[in-house]
Amino acid sequence: MSKLLKRTHMCGVLTKENIGETVTLNGWVAKQRSLGSLIFADLRDKTGITQIVFDDTIPEETFQLAESLRSEYVIGVSGTVRERSSKNPDLPTGDIEVLATDLVLYSAAETPPIYIKDDDNVDMNLRLKYRYLDLRKLKMQRNLTFRHNVCKLARDYFDQQGFTEVETPMLVRSTPEGARDYLVPSRVNKGHFYALPQSPQLFKQLLMVGGTDRYFQIVKCFRDEDLRADRQPEFTQMDLEMSFVDQDDVIAIQEGFLQKLFREMMGVEISLPLPRIRYDEAMERYGSDKPDTRFGFELKCLNDTEAVKATEFKVFRDALDQGGDVRGICIDGGSPEFSRKNIDKLTEETKAYGARGVVWIRVEEDGFKSSVNKFFTQEEFAEIVSVFDAKPKDLILIVADQPKVVFDSLGFLRRRIAGILGLLDNTKFNLLWVVDFPMFEKNEEGEITAMHHPFTHPKEEDIPLLDTDPLAVKADAYDIVLNGVEMGGGSVRIHDRALQQKMFDILGISKEESQRKFGFLLEAFKYGTPPHAGLAYGLDRMIMLLTGEESIREVMAFPKNQNAQCLVSDAPNTVDDAQLEELGITVIE
Repeated sequence: MSKLLKRTHMCGVLTKENIGETVTLNGWVAKQRSLGSLIFADLRDKTGITQIVFDDTIPEETFQLAESLRSEYVIGVSGTVRERSSKNPDLPTGDIEVLATDLVLYSAAETPPIYIKDDDNVDMNLRLKYRYLDLRKLKMQRNLTFRHNVCKLARDYFDQQGFTEVETPMLVRSTPEGARDYLVPSRVNKGHFYALPQSPQLFKQLLMVGGTDRYFQIVKCFRDEDLRADRQPEFTQMDLEMSFVDQDDVIAIQEGFLQKLFREMMGVEISLPLPRIRYDEAMERYGSDKPDTRFGFELKCLNDTEAVKATEFKVFRDALDQGGDVRGICIDGGSPEFSRKNIDKLTEETKAYGARGVVWIRVEEDGFKSSVNKFFTQEEFAEIVSVFDAKPKDLILIVADQPKVVFDSLGFLRRRIAGILGLLDNTKFNLLWVVDFPMFEKNEEGEITAMHHPFTHPKEEDIPLLDTDPLAVKADAYDIVLNGVEMGGGSVRIHDRALQQKMFDILGISKEESQRKFGFLLEAFKYGTPPHAGLAYGLDRMIMLLTGEESIREVMAFPKNQNAQCLVSDAPNTVDDAQLEELGITVIE
């Protein structure tokens, strides 16, 4: 075994203040350059890179070893810090270098299959297969360190606020609501299965029954669902629950956390209280319950304009006759920016949200041009345009359909167009709360389902409507939104057993089914349950937003790919027949 040079400093921390000091560094060789009597090597660890210089004053054997160094060799170096003659302003350590006096080779390396540099353009699956190499990139190490620091800050803050960190079980009862559970077979109880938790929801409520008062946990959760850029089959929540509180209490605690988070991690001051917007207003103005308020393009309703009410244009007429909506957005100065071809492409993209088409109107100095010129007069266009306070060179885009399709399509368009126009400023952080969500919604089969989950408390004043008009009931629920992305959400919980059963009844969950799925919670409610409320942040998504990354894969150490596979370990994999037999499981191809 080679000798170990005990490290005195990390590579990325040396500055002019260290000139003249004898230091020892350990790390990976980023690159080596030989100039005859001088050899230069860039040494990298998780903190950064320092240039190492070997000259002919060191023993010949050591010099020859330096000549043999290649990228990703793992070495230890001792030497003296000196000022660089040719400085590198792109490196934090670019003013200094280390003149080596000793060198140890810990491990040689083959040529890696991917480049170890931040600006590479490597296929994501290749990056995930060789994730241990990908993690050597300074960007990845910065992201993991940032994540660590956010978790530490959260633990410290919530500890100061009287929260107790409690671990809830990983092997739980399957109670699928929405996404599918990951199931784990029991060897001891053949034919029986655990589920991996989609959230600690029921257990954190039981902790409130148990008198924990304020609970906190950074916890893994699991959902067997299709993946997107901000979804993974296993993800991490920052989970909280509080007793004897209402919505305002939860929000106040979280705003204190967010203010501390942005101040200490981002150097950004956010003013409190944060804006609150009701769900209905968010949908009316932004077409989304996750509104991005960094730019305008707010939705306007055209249902009551005479030009639309009286039109025979079939798309508008059908939408209104079927109880739908005609709404639009105005893109300031957008007419010259978007050609007919560009608009056609955007129209195709909106079809993913159910839209059958997009009507456009260009506002010009001397009138209006539109994709529906033959159906409207210039006077009628003027009435429509007046709703948007549009001016020459503006572009109006209109969608007509059922409300959900209209909101989803225009919500997509406003954000998509803002991205094209460069209006999604990642240095701007617009935080807000969305409150007063509907308690229920109808699914595609026309069945009533819970918009959040069946343990959410309805607004106190709306409880009488549960018997007469449940779809009009508002929930005591709240989401925290950052720049158009939900960062977390929560609600006041039901703590009354009779109200919880009424909720199950409305959702079509029979007493037998509710007892089978949630009987242990209902049993606990018999023995004295405090009013309680909570919230959970999606930690991966939070870190993604704060670091400006496009995918949560960039802030997770070992994420899955789009097929829910771990390419490093080749999971999921098949198992031996003997293991299946022991578990009492037969695999059907």
